[in-house]
Amino acid sequence: MKKASDKSYSTLYIMRHAETEANASGILGSDTVLTEKGNEQAKKAAERFKDIHFDAVYTSDLIRTQQTAEFITLERKIAFTATKAIRERHYGTLEGSSFEEYRVVLKEYLEKIKDMSEDKRMQQRMVEGMETEEDVISRLITFLREVAIAYPGKNVLIVSHGNVMRVILTHLGFVKHNELPIGAIENTGVIKLKSDGVDFFVEEVTGINRPG
Repeated sequence: MKKASDKSYSTLYIMRHAETEANASGILGSDTVLTEKGNEQAKKAAERFKDIHFDAVYTSDLIRTQQTAEFITLERKIAFTATKAIRERHYGTLEGSSFEEYRVVLKEYLEKIKDMSEDKRMQQRMVEGMETEEDVISRLITFLREVAIAYPGKNVLIVSHGNVMRVILTHLGFVKHNELPIGAIENTGVIKLKSDGVDFFVEEVTGINRPG
């Protein structure tokens, strides 16, 4: 049986972007630039990673992840690759709404789906135009598998988004559905995964406030 320490496993560091103007204003889904605090967070993340050699760096195609990655790649002489596969979940008609508005809709939605099977729940849309969890995990897992296969035994940094990271942790059974509310994954929080392109192991999480 393979173990996560096998050389065939890639180490994936999945990090949430640093604070943005939308984060600071409590706005959902807007692609805004980093705040001054966000710039400092990205610098500190670069410092935390200074002793880790990354063989590849990926970001979503949204500006906030790319700005965050620039602080980490600047002195490494490595370019990052942007991809839609790891962009934030699209919130449909909730895009640009406040966190407070989102929480009201979320509460009603959780009541609606509480007795649904896992498969059926993953196919539900909270509001019109919003990606389902099935939509999100489908593109994420495909991407993560491809990266793991391409970089066996290597370290890869992936700068993505909070909801994306929540969906990953839920899919892998690390937390239950919606145990991690908005804000539970801090800006520059990290999930450290091991994968050979088939299996995934959560090795460590930082900056992620689990329930209890």
